[in-house]
Amino acid sequence: MRLGVDLGQGPQVSAAGPGGEGEDPWARVRLAEEAERLGYAVAWAAEAYGTDAVTVLSCVAARTTRIGVGSAVLQIPARSAAMTAMTAASLDALSGGRFHLGLGVSGPQVSEGWHGVRFDAPLRRTREHVEVVRMALRREQVRYDGRHLQLPLPDGPGRALRLSVRPLRADVPVYLAAVGPKNLELAGELADGWLGILVTPEHLADALAHLEAGRRRSAQPDAPLDVVASVAAAPSDGASVAEDDEAGRLGALRARLALYVGGMGSREQNFYNALAVRLGYEREAALVQDLYLDRRHREAATAVPRGLLEATSLVGPPAAVRDRLAAYAEAGVTTLSVLPDGRDEAERVAVLRTVAEALDASGAGS
Repeated sequence: MRLGVDLGQGPQVSAAGPGGEGEDPWARVRLAEEAERLGYAVAWAAEAYGTDAVTVLSCVAARTTRIGVGSAVLQIPARSAAMTAMTAASLDALSGGRFHLGLGVSGPQVSEGWHGVRFDAPLRRTREHVEVVRMALRREQVRYDGRHLQLPLPDGPGRALRLSVRPLRADVPVYLAAVGPKNLELAGELADGWLGILVTPEHLADALAHLEAGRRRSAQPDAPLDVVASVAAAPSDGASVAEDDEAGRLGALRARLALYVGGMGSREQNFYNALAVRLGYEREAALVQDLYLDRRHREAATAVPRGLLEATSLVGPPAAVRDRLAAYAEAGVTTLSVLPDGRDEAERVAVLRTVAEALDASGAGS
C-alpha cells in the first residue's frame, strides 16, 4: 500500500488575500511539497463550490518533481467532456506524466444549485463523459451519439474535431468517485482506479465485490484497479481514542463527518448518510442528519458516534495508527490518501510524518 495526501477542496482563500484573515492560499501547496519529501506517492485536490482543483494542482505540479497530482474530483457537471480532456492533457504534459484524472458527478445541491445542471441519470452521464474524454485523449475525431452528449450537435455548423495537441499520454489514468453499488460497478468497469470515502477495512469487501463485478464487464478485466481510500488523520500521543475525543482533539474530524452524514445532500438524497447506514449506524445517522439540517451543527458533530469516527479515521497513538494501516492494506486498499488534521501547517506536516513512519513500522508499505 502506498500513501497519498488529500489536500481537501483547495486552499481556503481569505477575502482579504494573503496576510489577511483565513488560511494562506499556498498552505496546501506547501503541504504537497512536504508530502513529496516524505515519500508520498500522490497529492489529491478536490473541488465543490470554492477553489477549483485544476488551479491548485497546476501550482502543486509546478512546485514538485516526483509526486503524482490527482483530481479528487473534477466535477462532471462543471465541464464539458472535451474541456476535461483538454485539462487532462495539459496537466499531464506540464507535470511530466504525473496527472491522475479523478471524476465525479458531485451531488444534486451543487450540480443543480451551482452549475445549473440537472442531477439525473448520473451513471449514464458519467459513462458518456468518460468515453468522450478517452476518445479525445486518443486524438480521435470526436463523434459521439449519446443520450446526454451529442458531438457534433446535429443539424448545425459544428464539426467533428480532434485534440489539436498530442497528449504526453493517451492513457491518462481515470479514477471515479463512487459510493453506491451501481456506481461502484461502473467504476470497476470504466476506470483505472476508485476514489472511496468513509472506507473501513471491515466493510471494504462489499465495495470490492461491486468493483470486481464491474471489472468483469470491462474491456480489460485483468487490468489492476487502484483502490484509493481517503482517510482523515489525527494521531496523538494520548493513551486512547476516547481520551483524545473527550479532550476535544477530534473536534475537526467530528465536524467533517457531521457535514458529510448530515449536510451533504437533502434528507431524501444523501449518499454519505446512506453509506453510514450501510456501515451499521442507521439510528445515529438519522440523528446527525436531523440536527445538521436543523442548523444545529455543533450538536450534530457531538452526535457522530465514536465508533464511526474511529472506523473511518486514523486516530489514537502511533501503535494504533500502525495497526490500522496494516488493516487497510490487508483489506485491499492500494493507496491510502491521508487528510491531515491540525491547527496549522506544522501540525499537518507532523501528521503526515507520523503516518509515514507508522506505515514503515507496519511493513505494509509498497
